[in-house]
Amino acid sequence: MAKLYFRYGAMNSGKSTALLQAAYNYEERGQRVLLAKPAIDTKGASQIASRLGMTREVDFLVGPDDDVRALFEEHRARVRAEMQEELLPAEPVDVACLLIDEAQFLTAAQIDDLFRIAVLDGIPVLAYGIRNDFRTQAFPGSARLLAVAHTLEELKTICRCGRKAVFNGRKIDDRFVFDGDQVAIDGASVTYESLCGDCYLRESGGVLG
Repeated sequence: MAKLYFRYGAMNSGKSTALLQAAYNYEERGQRVLLAKPAIDTKGASQIASRLGMTREVDFLVGPDDDVRALFEEHRARVRAEMQEELLPAEPVDVACLLIDEAQFLTAAQIDDLFRIAVLDGIPVLAYGIRNDFRTQAFPGSARLLAVAHTLEELKTICRCGRKAVFNGRKIDDRFVFDGDQVAIDGASVTYESLCGDCYLRESGGVLG
Protein backbone atom coordinates (compact mmCIF):
# COMPACT_ATOMS: atom_id res chain seq x y z
CA MET A 1 0.00 0.00 0.00
CA ALA A 2 1.24 3.48 -0.89
CA LYS A 3 1.62 5.95 1.97
CA LEU A 4 0.99 9.60 2.79
CA TYR A 5 4.14 11.20 4.19
CA PHE A 6 4.31 14.49 6.09
CA ARG A 7 7.78 15.99 6.13
CA TYR A 8 7.68 19.06 8.34
CA GLY A 9 10.03 21.57 9.88
CA ALA A 10 10.36 25.17 10.97
CA MET A 11 11.04 27.89 8.42
CA ASN A 12 14.38 27.54 6.64
CA SER A 13 14.66 23.82 7.38
CA GLY A 14 15.08 23.02 3.69
CA LYS A 15 11.59 21.66 2.95
CA SER A 16 11.37 22.92 -0.64
CA THR A 17 14.97 21.87 -1.28
CA ALA A 18 14.18 18.37 0.01
CA LEU A 19 11.07 18.20 -2.19
CA LEU A 20 13.00 19.19 -5.30
CA GLN A 21 15.71 16.66 -4.43
CA ALA A 22 13.08 13.93 -4.04
CA ALA A 23 11.63 14.80 -7.45
CA TYR A 24 15.10 14.68 -8.98
CA ASN A 25 15.80 11.29 -7.41
CA TYR A 26 12.65 9.80 -8.94
CA GLU A 27 13.33 11.30 -12.36
CA GLU A 28 16.96 10.24 -12.37
CA ARG A 29 15.61 6.68 -12.35
CA GLY A 30 13.33 7.33 -15.30
CA GLN A 31 10.15 7.83 -13.26
CA ARG A 32 7.64 10.65 -13.61
CA VAL A 33 6.26 12.69 -10.72
CA LEU A 34 3.66 15.41 -10.25
CA LEU A 35 4.35 18.56 -8.24
CA ALA A 36 1.70 20.83 -6.74
CA LYS A 37 1.25 23.58 -4.19
CA PRO A 38 -1.61 25.67 -2.77
CA ALA A 39 -2.54 28.67 -4.89
CA ILE A 40 -2.54 30.85 -1.75
CA ASP A 41 1.26 30.58 -1.70
CA THR A 42 1.95 33.42 -4.13
CA LYS A 43 5.68 33.39 -3.45
CA GLY A 44 7.24 32.25 -6.70
CA ALA A 45 3.82 32.28 -8.44
CA SER A 46 3.48 28.82 -10.01
CA GLN A 47 6.95 27.73 -8.96
CA ILE A 48 8.40 25.86 -6.04
CA ALA A 49 11.32 28.00 -4.96
CA SER A 50 14.10 26.85 -2.67
CA ARG A 51 16.01 29.35 -0.58
CA LEU A 52 19.16 27.87 -2.16
CA GLY A 53 18.02 29.30 -5.47
CA MET A 54 16.54 26.21 -7.12
CA THR A 55 13.14 26.62 -8.77
CA ARG A 56 10.71 24.42 -10.66
CA GLU A 57 7.26 24.91 -12.14
CA VAL A 58 4.48 22.96 -10.48
CA ASP A 59 2.15 20.78 -12.52
CA PHE A 60 -0.91 22.29 -10.87
CA LEU A 61 -2.01 24.77 -8.21
CA VAL A 62 -4.63 23.90 -5.60
CA GLY A 63 -7.30 26.48 -4.85
CA PRO A 64 -9.06 26.58 -1.46
CA ASP A 65 -12.21 24.91 -2.85
CA ASP A 66 -10.54 22.47 -5.23
CA ASP A 67 -10.95 18.70 -5.14
CA VAL A 68 -7.31 17.64 -4.97
CA ARG A 69 -7.99 14.07 -5.99
CA ALA A 70 -9.85 15.21 -9.12
CA LEU A 71 -7.01 17.59 -10.02
CA PHE A 72 -4.50 14.82 -9.48
CA GLU A 73 -6.45 12.40 -11.68
CA GLU A 74 -6.62 14.98 -14.48
CA HIS A 75 -2.86 15.51 -14.52
CA ARG A 76 -2.12 11.86 -13.86
CA ALA A 77 -4.05 10.97 -17.03
CA ARG A 78 -2.05 13.52 -19.01
CA VAL A 79 1.29 12.18 -17.79
CA ARG A 80 0.28 8.57 -18.40
CA ALA A 81 -0.71 9.44 -21.98
CA GLU A 82 2.62 11.19 -22.53
CA MET A 83 4.54 8.23 -21.13
CA GLN A 84 2.57 5.75 -23.22
CA GLU A 85 3.28 7.79 -26.34
CA GLU A 86 6.98 8.26 -25.58
CA LEU A 87 7.86 4.79 -24.35
CA LEU A 88 5.25 2.43 -25.83
CA PRO A 89 5.81 0.06 -22.88
CA ALA A 90 4.44 -3.44 -22.69
CA GLU A 91 3.07 -2.75 -19.20
CA PRO A 92 0.78 0.11 -18.12
CA VAL A 93 2.64 3.19 -16.93
CA ASP A 94 1.86 5.59 -14.11
CA VAL A 95 3.26 8.49 -12.14
CA ALA A 96 5.55 7.41 -9.32
CA CYS A 97 4.68 10.05 -6.74
CA LEU A 98 2.76 13.23 -5.93
CA LEU A 99 4.80 15.91 -4.15
CA ILE A 100 3.05 18.81 -2.38
CA ASP A 101 4.86 21.94 -1.18
CA GLU A 102 3.48 24.26 1.56
CA ALA A 103 0.94 21.58 2.53
CA GLN A 104 -0.02 23.50 5.69
CA PHE A 105 -2.14 25.80 3.50
CA LEU A 106 -4.42 22.98 2.31
CA THR A 107 -7.75 22.38 4.02
CA ALA A 108 -8.44 19.34 6.18
CA ALA A 109 -10.70 17.98 3.41
CA GLN A 110 -7.89 18.34 0.88
CA ILE A 111 -5.53 16.43 3.17
CA ASP A 112 -8.13 13.67 3.23
CA ASP A 113 -7.96 13.71 -0.58
CA LEU A 114 -4.20 13.16 -0.35
CA PHE A 115 -4.82 10.21 1.95
CA ARG A 116 -7.25 8.73 -0.60
CA ILE A 117 -4.73 9.20 -3.42
CA ALA A 118 -2.22 7.17 -1.45
CA VAL A 119 -4.54 4.45 -0.16
CA LEU A 120 -7.18 4.11 -2.89
CA ASP A 121 -5.16 5.14 -5.96
CA GLY A 122 -1.89 3.56 -4.87
CA ILE A 123 0.31 6.63 -5.45
CA PRO A 124 2.72 7.73 -2.71
CA VAL A 125 2.14 11.33 -1.58
CA LEU A 126 4.96 13.38 -0.07
CA ALA A 127 3.63 16.51 1.64
CA TYR A 128 6.05 19.16 2.90
CA GLY A 129 5.16 22.00 5.23
CA ILE A 130 5.33 23.63 8.65
CA ARG A 131 3.24 22.60 11.65
CA ASN A 132 2.51 25.88 13.41
CA ASP A 133 2.04 29.52 12.55
CA PHE A 134 3.84 32.48 14.14
CA ARG A 135 1.44 32.30 17.12
CA THR A 136 2.28 28.60 17.66
CA GLN A 137 -1.20 27.60 16.43
CA ALA A 138 -1.46 24.61 14.10
CA PHE A 139 -2.42 25.22 10.49
CA PRO A 140 -5.56 23.22 9.55
CA GLY A 141 -3.69 21.28 6.88
CA SER A 142 -0.83 20.44 9.20
CA ALA A 143 -3.14 19.38 12.02
CA ARG A 144 -4.90 16.97 9.70
CA LEU A 145 -1.61 15.62 8.33
CA LEU A 146 -0.38 14.98 11.85
CA ALA A 147 -3.57 13.01 12.46
CA VAL A 148 -3.72 10.87 9.30
CA ALA A 149 -0.28 10.68 7.63
CA HIS A 150 1.27 7.23 7.67
CA THR A 151 4.76 8.59 8.24
CA LEU A 152 5.93 11.79 9.98
CA GLU A 153 9.46 13.05 9.33
CA GLU A 154 10.96 16.15 10.93
CA LEU A 155 13.38 18.29 8.92
CA LYS A 156 15.57 20.10 11.40
CA THR A 157 17.06 23.57 11.43
CA ILE A 158 18.70 25.71 14.10
CA CYS A 159 17.81 28.88 15.95
CA ARG A 160 20.15 31.88 16.01
CA CYS A 161 21.32 30.66 19.44
CA GLY A 162 22.34 27.27 18.05
CA ARG A 163 19.51 25.21 19.56
CA LYS A 164 17.00 23.30 17.43
CA ALA A 165 14.35 25.67 16.07
CA VAL A 166 10.74 24.59 16.51
CA PHE A 167 8.78 27.87 16.15
CA ASN A 168 8.35 30.44 13.39
CA GLY A 169 8.65 34.07 14.41
CA ARG A 170 7.01 36.67 12.14
CA LYS A 171 8.73 39.99 11.56
CA ILE A 172 7.29 43.12 10.04
CA ASP A 173 9.89 45.72 9.12
CA ASP A 174 12.39 43.56 11.02
CA ARG A 175 10.40 43.63 14.30
CA PHE A 176 8.72 40.54 15.77
CA VAL A 177 4.91 40.58 15.87
CA PHE A 178 2.59 38.13 17.61
CA ASP A 179 -0.87 38.96 16.31
CA GLY A 180 -2.40 39.22 12.87
CA ASP A 181 -3.75 36.93 10.17
CA GLN A 182 -2.52 33.37 10.17
CA VAL A 183 -1.31 33.59 6.57
CA ALA A 184 1.05 36.36 5.43
CA ILE A 185 3.40 35.30 2.64
CA ASP A 186 6.98 36.58 2.67
CA GLY A 187 7.12 40.02 1.11
CA ALA A 188 8.84 43.37 1.22
CA SER A 189 8.00 43.95 4.88
CA VAL A 190 7.04 40.46 6.15
CA THR A 191 9.78 37.94 6.94
CA TYR A 192 10.13 34.93 9.23
CA GLU A 193 12.80 33.63 11.57
CA SER A 194 13.07 30.11 12.98
CA LEU A 195 13.32 30.15 16.77
CA CYS A 196 13.84 27.70 19.62
CA GLY A 197 11.38 27.76 22.50
CA ASP A 198 13.62 29.91 24.69
CA CYS A 199 14.19 32.59 22.06
CA TYR A 200 10.51 32.59 21.07
CA LEU A 201 9.42 33.24 24.67
CA ARG A 202 12.06 35.92 25.06
CA GLU A 203 10.79 37.77 21.98
CA SER A 204 7.09 37.28 22.84
CA GLY A 205 7.44 38.39 26.45
CA GLY A 206 6.69 34.92 27.74
CA VAL A 207 3.50 34.45 25.73
CA LEU A 208 3.04 31.14 23.92
CA GLY A 209 0.24 31.36 21.40
